[in-house]
Amino acid sequence: MATVVRKRVYEPAEEKDGYRVLVDRLWPRGLSRDEARLDLWLKEVAPSSELRKWFHHDTSRWTEFGERYREELGRNPALDELREVVAKHRGVTLLYGSRDEAHNHAVIIQELLAS
Repeated sequence: MATVVRKRVYEPAEEKDGYRVLVDRLWPRGLSRDEARLDLWLKEVAPSSELRKWFHHDTSRWTEFGERYREELGRNPALDELREVVAKHRGVTLLYGSRDEAHNHAVIIQELLAS
């Protein structure tokens, strides 16, 4: 089974990152494509714009955000595409732009990929 880790996209790329997948719908502000060193930008796996705006990084909404996002992912073919990527690589790093490392959608994606 592949190792799936999370990392802020603004942190420097490292060899140990393995296959690097940006899971944000929006391109990270102030970051060039060369700096990001992505293997894949899978923006379709990110929360819908409506859900992202509703959550707005309000940690008091984290539990409900997780429930709503899991429901979205349950009918999102991009999650299956990401599962295929994970199956093909030893290590995958889910990249995200959020400053909050504990309360962002990449946490939920990582949990789903591990189950």
